[in-house]
Amino acid sequence: MTAHEIDYQIFGEEMQYVEIELDPQEIVIAEAGSFMMMDNNIQMETIFGDGSEQKSGIFGQLLNAGKRVLTGESLFMTAFINQASSKGKVSFASPYPGKILPIDLTEFQGKFICQKSSFLCAAKGVSVGIEFSKKMGRGLFGGEGFIMQKIEGDGMAFVHSGGTLAKKELRAGEVLKVDTGCIVGFTKDVDYDIEFIGGIKNSVFGGEGLFYATLRGPGTVYVQSLPFSRLADRIIASAPRAGGKSHDEGSLLGGLGNLLDGDNRF
Repeated sequence: MTAHEIDYQIFGEEMQYVEIELDPQEIVIAEAGSFMMMDNNIQMETIFGDGSEQKSGIFGQLLNAGKRVLTGESLFMTAFINQASSKGKVSFASPYPGKILPIDLTEFQGKFICQKSSFLCAAKGVSVGIEFSKKMGRGLFGGEGFIMQKIEGDGMAFVHSGGTLAKKELRAGEVLKVDTGCIVGFTKDVDYDIEFIGGIKNSVFGGEGLFYATLRGPGTVYVQSLPFSRLADRIIASAPRAGGKSHDEGSLLGGLGNLLDGDNRF
């Protein structure tokens, strides 16, 4: 496949967005809900799946789109096409604080594996599918579940991460242990598995879960410092309870306790 060649620029620090510059008739595809703004000459169209199987007939399109449902995504994606004779721009925003990671698939042998829901947008011709785990342990205990997303092709794609983004280059046989939710993605040669932390005290009192991911090189791994699930848990923990108050606002010692211990409610 040959993807459209697109130019881009990323703006912002903690709440980033990516601006895509399209030549006449160039197309970029994006997840529903990621659109931010566009020039007047850009037209938007809803399509089945990622649009990479448009020549395979309606059955092929439905099959391609149906795979996305297994990763928790919508059957549909949105295509933005520049219908003018001059260049046009369209922008897509990250859904929560973090970083947008540009991926040139030609530098990763045409394939990049990432966590579910991290895909933001890509050039037309890039395929966004599913990556089944061949090891049952990943599916039962991995924070990203039995299925991850795979991005394939020869064009540009963009994924988003939470918090600060770390890039790790692993040598052959080198192992990196990561919290399962902190994985953003990795190249296709990286071996990914789940490992039990071990030890009764670690398991019961450690507070870090029972399992972590082991990633074995060679390859490139991207890690995020703040997974959205962790951010959401902390927001829920600090949200007001029934009656409109937080869990210690009505307590005689609640305010004093917060003062003494730094409000360590998480």
